[in-house]
Amino acid sequence: MRLLHTMLRVGNLQRSIDFYTQVLDMRLLRSSENTEYKYSLAFVGYGDESQGAVIELTYNWGVESYDMGSAFGHIALGVDNVAATCEQIRKAGGNVTREAGPVKGGSTIIAFVEDPDGYKIELIENKQASHALGN
Repeated sequence: MRLLHTMLRVGNLQRSIDFYTQVLDMRLLRSSENTEYKYSLAFVGYGDESQGAVIELTYNWGVESYDMGSAFGHIALGVDNVAATCEQIRKAGGNVTREAGPVKGGSTIIAFVEDPDGYKIELIENKQASHALGN
């Protein structure tokens, strides 16, 4: 088995595509529309879907917002320098909600940003991300 994608429901597909491609530097890998069932999909990621997991952005036509609930936590991205990445994200118009610094009770450097729909994205410093995963 292999993790393929994570699906996020979004209120404005183009706004979300712009965030993930322009602020987080992902690529738009593919998109489609289903006129019969009134939804559009866009798949974004850092590489080919056959090599790694991606994010599926789902826009249900006419639905502009969703209740976040309390079960979903966040998506995590490994980055080389969390503080510098936060600055780049901020300059690109992104919302940094927790500045770079050590995780509570540890030394791993993390930060959090939010996408336009309020989904949380954790940034984990790469050299520490692999250590935290036992690599």
